[in-house]
Amino acid sequence: MVPLVRAAALTNYNEVARAAGLDPYRMLADVGLSSNVLNEPDLRIPADRAVQLLEQSAKASGIESFGLRMAESRRLSNMGPVGLLIRDQPTLRDSMEVLLRYLAMLNGALSLTVEEAGGMVVIRDEVIVGSAQPVRQAVELSVGVILRMMRQFLGADWRPRRVCFVHAAPRDTSTHLRVFGPCVEFNHDFNGIVCSKAELDAANPSADPAMARYAQQLLDTSVVVQEPSLVDEVRRTVLLLLPSGRCSIEQVSAHLGLVCRTVQRRLADQGVSFSTLVNDLRVELATRHVENSERPLTEVAALLGFSAPSAFTRWYSAQFGSNPKRARELAHEAKASPRAKTAPKGR
Repeated sequence: MVPLVRAAALTNYNEVARAAGLDPYRMLADVGLSSNVLNEPDLRIPADRAVQLLEQSAKASGIESFGLRMAESRRLSNMGPVGLLIRDQPTLRDSMEVLLRYLAMLNGALSLTVEEAGGMVVIRDEVIVGSAQPVRQAVELSVGVILRMMRQFLGADWRPRRVCFVHAAPRDTSTHLRVFGPCVEFNHDFNGIVCSKAELDAANPSADPAMARYAQQLLDTSVVVQEPSLVDEVRRTVLLLLPSGRCSIEQVSAHLGLVCRTVQRRLADQGVSFSTLVNDLRVELATRHVENSERPLTEVAALLGFSAPSAFTRWYSAQFGSNPKRARELAHEAKASPRAKTAPKGR
């Protein structure tokens, strides 16, 4: 099933597209989205089409920071009642917990995890749409929005310890440096933000408990919140554990606090096996990293949890009928073809 996202995810698309010389309504039509999505933030739209819109807009405009530019003027109010509830939490940690609780309602393609170790916190961000299309713009948009949320608590000039992206740096990094500061890093092994535990626990001086109660009541009466399914929980945990090479069903079950046989049984009840779920995620991530990045294939193998590049090559060849090196060459040839070079620069 294709994950859905609130149309509010496209907030500021109209302005950024026009500033880039694009016709936003033509771009929307090209990916099968109605122009109504720009005026009805609560509409639920297919996440893969929203992701495709951002990628095609970046390509057509030649602006590699297109998604990040959309994030620059985001407000918590763009999240609707959830944003109101986030705004008036006593600490940033409480706000992150609210975001995680309602994340599936806001964006079914976004996976967020919060890890703590040695006084530091890593907020990991991944976009999974169920297909192999590039997600660079969507990732930068979501990381930018999370940073904006954190600055609501920590001050407009606050900068995290690090902002990390799996993809390579753009040709022009000026937007990234303006938004994130010099702490931004590319070609990393995860997407996300690193801050200190003290910052996560910092008190929110403008928290209004009465307004938080009102926002919670508003959500309780107007929104049916679906708890994440076990499939969603396992998928998020697999994404977290894959690069460590510790992604067995035993490790995932322990991470979720469940018995292995319970996880197997509940997945089976939903018509999914653990091995199929892991393999499907690897297929999506492998295509993304092999065909749409310059990351060394040895690193791609590690990111996907393979103990040796040879094991990755055998798996990739069995899945795609070609070894990853040749697949990357073919992808580059396709992008360099005369037809690819005629891609429109504006509308």
